[in-house]
Amino acid sequence: MKRYLFIYFLLISISSFSQSVKVENDATYKNAFKSGEWLKFRMSYSNFLNAGYSTIEVKDTSNKGKEAFHITGKGKSTGLISLFFKVKDDYQTYMYKESLKPYRFIRKINEGGYTKDKEILFDYDKKEAIVKNHKHNTESKHQISDEIHDLLSSLYFLRNQDLSNLKVGQEIQLQMFFDQEINNFKLHFLGKEVIKTKFGNINTLAFRPMVQAGRVFKKQESVTVWVSDDKNKIPLKIKASLAVGSLRADLDAFKGLAHPFNIIFNN
Repeated sequence: MKRYLFIYFLLISISSFSQSVKVENDATYKNAFKSGEWLKFRMSYSNFLNAGYSTIEVKDTSNKGKEAFHITGKGKSTGLISLFFKVKDDYQTYMYKESLKPYRFIRKINEGGYTKDKEILFDYDKKEAIVKNHKHNTESKHQISDEIHDLLSSLYFLRNQDLSNLKVGQEIQLQMFFDQEINNFKLHFLGKEVIKTKFGNINTLAFRPMVQAGRVFKKQESVTVWVSDDKNKIPLKIKASLAVGSLRADLDAFKGLAHPFNIIFNN
């Protein structure tokens, strides 16, 4: 287990290197999720060792008279993993409903004694991100573009796009501000696939983010993500080959979906 793997693993945040199709906000296609949606994922290490659970929840809020979403992602290690690598992660984003752009991001993590406590405020008028490091009591400003997203808002922004015209081999691209710098993140579309879940067989869209091979991931093609091929587009399964062992996340429970969850047949 390495730093950033627990919640970061779930939030589709890995870069690629080939030609891509840039994803832009479509005001007519903002219906993949709603307030009240709650997803729970079971994390396992090397396919048999329970590593913990992660949850992502959507609530309504507002800012400066504008309707917004407050999305919270939390992760916690359990079982044997927790004995030698204790994890407690808290990620939060506040994003406007109209534009699906974040205006505030919170990251509080404790992963095996490695801690961070940061807050990012996005100012699109000034094209500026203000990073507040509460652990070290520092503040810094960074230039951003109009299309910037944070780690958590990127997942929900991508879910709200019409991906029906994607062709195998194409990629989608998104700018993300993370760890005080802008990264161009892309997802390679592998195609459609039926996968088996605890709920039954489900039609999915499969993506392969390219990752940096090294201390954490075994090779660039180490991660595969499956999302439901319906109007919800919820992550169902994520698999990664690590430098040592493997990590997997499976949807374990859900409620409050905006659309029917299309199951081919129940187990």
